[in-house]
Amino acid sequence: MSGARRLISSGSPFETVAGYSRAVVDGDFIFVSGTTGYDYAAMTMPSSVEEQAHGCFRNISAVLAEAGASLADVVRVNYIITDAEYADAVFPIFGSYFHAVRPAATLIVAGLLKPEMKIEIEVTARRRL
Repeated sequence: MSGARRLISSGSPFETVAGYSRAVVDGDFIFVSGTTGYDYAAMTMPSSVEEQAHGCFRNISAVLAEAGASLADVVRVNYIITDAEYADAVFPIFGSYFHAVRPAATLIVAGLLKPEMKIEIEVTARRRL
């Protein structure tokens, strides 16, 4: 599906301040910004890395749906965790979402913007016709 570039916003004023979009749809590709496990319904950040990982996937799934895609369309994923010891806890969660898709992936250990953030996930998807 070719077409004009389309920006998807979460509605956060921070997107304008920092100059980014929650996602950019460009032709068949969807580029989703780094996404945390923030629970927008409860307006809270879960405490465990496992809950945050599931929250990341929920938030990413929602923006992909808005772009006309799903996790099945993901071709690339970048995971950022704040502690290498979280890897064993999150690997099975990654596999539960991507066991059939198996996108190209990178895992990075680095600090995140706020201390309560333990994981951030960024994906690139390509809509299949």
